[in-house]
Amino acid sequence: MDTYTGTIKPELKIQELTAEKVKFILTNVDLSMANALRRIMLSEIATIAIDMVEFELNTSVLADEFIAHRLGLIPLDSTEAEKIKYSRECNCNGACKECSVELNMHVKCTEEDITKDVTSRDLVSSDPRFTPIQEGPKDPGILIAKLRKGQEIKVKCIAKKGVAKEHAKWSPCAAVAFEYDPFNKLRHTKYWIEEDEQREWPASRNAADDFAPGDSEAFDFNAKPNRFYFEVETIGSMKPEDIVMNAFKKLLEKISSIQMGMSTNDGMSGRDQPRDSY
Repeated sequence: MDTYTGTIKPELKIQELTAEKVKFILTNVDLSMANALRRIMLSEIATIAIDMVEFELNTSVLADEFIAHRLGLIPLDSTEAEKIKYSRECNCNGACKECSVELNMHVKCTEEDITKDVTSRDLVSSDPRFTPIQEGPKDPGILIAKLRKGQEIKVKCIAKKGVAKEHAKWSPCAAVAFEYDPFNKLRHTKYWIEEDEQREWPASRNAADDFAPGDSEAFDFNAKPNRFYFEVETIGSMKPEDIVMNAFKKLLEKISSIQMGMSTNDGMSGRDQPRDSY
């Protein structure tokens, strides 16, 4: 409880945290805010991804465009993505160390009767902060192409900072699960019932952390959801806890900009107020 305003503050409880996912319960917030948080995690968290590919040599069976698309989808370590600029914020003529990272790859198959795999481990980054994600020294990397004797690929890649609403390759999340009201107390879902609702529509695993309705409990027409169950899976470019924290930071920035805009409009006279604000 906020002692100054008398309102209940939002609360976040982490249920599970691993290198690949985080599960948490968010309470005392409106459905619109919880959904906004979900959408921000999916599309507005900045990461680093390969954006331009320059081919010097490609004698593989795959077209340049095919390989370039695969290179763009390789997740790069984006833990320090905030420390470089967006291209639109930089004064350079295309790419520089302030807004981009260069990665080079040169692979040639020279052995007879051997198929050589070209993987993300063959990408050499100019900046050790932004390298292809690897799960360990034994990780073979993400397969890009296969070469036979005499075939060769030599490319230069430019990775840039971006967000997933521009292209999915910049998304830090593999998936974001989002649920509320696992017992359907708010009647937001209408089930098709053949014989037994409990057997045909079993409660989700989040029901164990929710409050089951009583047998004689009356339906509350004014009830609103205020307890939300999240499960965020990362592709490895960022830690799951960093994704959540950056999403909260982004959400607060958006709310602050709206508040500032509203206070600015309130201070204007009718004659000075913009036409589209009426």
